[in-house]
Amino acid sequence: MAPVMQRVDLLWLRPYPAPVHRPIRQPRVTSRPKTEAEDSLWVEQVGDGPVVATAIHAGHEVRRDLLPLLAIDEATRAREEDPYTDALVKVVPSWIVFKRSRFEVDLNRPREEAVYLAPEMAWGLQVWKQPPGEREIEHSLEEYDRFYDELYRLLKKIERRHRCFVVFDLHSYNYRRRGPHEPPEAPQTAPDVNVGTGSLDRRRCGPIVERFIRELRDYDFLGHHLDVRENVKFKGRHLAQWIHSRFPDSACVLAIEFKKFFMDEWTGVADIDQVEEIRKALHATLPGILEELQNIPGCRDDGRARG
Repeated sequence: MAPVMQRVDLLWLRPYPAPVHRPIRQPRVTSRPKTEAEDSLWVEQVGDGPVVATAIHAGHEVRRDLLPLLAIDEATRAREEDPYTDALVKVVPSWIVFKRSRFEVDLNRPREEAVYLAPEMAWGLQVWKQPPGEREIEHSLEEYDRFYDELYRLLKKIERRHRCFVVFDLHSYNYRRRGPHEPPEAPQTAPDVNVGTGSLDRRRCGPIVERFIRELRDYDFLGHHLDVRENVKFKGRHLAQWIHSRFPDSACVLAIEFKKFFMDEWTGVADIDQVEEIRKALHATLPGILEELQNIPGCRDDGRARG
């Protein structure tokens, strides 16, 4: 029997079903209260452990002042976002989810490219009926800056506690761009999971990458094994580069892109069993990642809280 597909709304609109939303453990919550402006931009949780997850393209919200300017319809916008990655981040106790659509501001682009002003910046899509003005663009870039300020604070706190850390930079990607009834992209160029490591220090972090890929491949994913490959489709973009440049001796960022095999990318409807199984597969890699992290010179955690 074919799996039943269910639609699941985003975290900030409606809670996920319990199997997807189940926490790993009770986290230690960050002590710094967010401002009202910050609260409308992201959801975050700071807990114990040296692994952090991000979902910067899960968001679907767009500021009210930008909505009349948009030419792109909501369904097309949703198709290019990364739904359900905001459920996957909860595989670890520390995570941050950006709530705004990448069509408002794209956190995975350099600041000067973060607002899509031309079709070639957005898969050939005509995003705007009329381009946003200087004031609207500056507002979006202020959101960009606030997020990265917060991410720096979060990662600095993890660094003080654990010396070194790993970031799961979680994304998903389309492989049926030609249409819902057309053949999908060939598996040779579209692995189930693409692990981007383009800006990663291979000398330091190589064992973590290799362990993660091996254990994700070995995981029994509903009776088969995932095709997990490195730098085939993507090598990781600005978020990974930004973290590695600011935490060169402590960060190992894995830009993890799941092919949207777990959902219908044209309707947004997901197979919840597969979403939950992806979460379990990621969770199964954590013991190996923690073991390899402790083996990196200068990264052994002596268990004493710092900061």
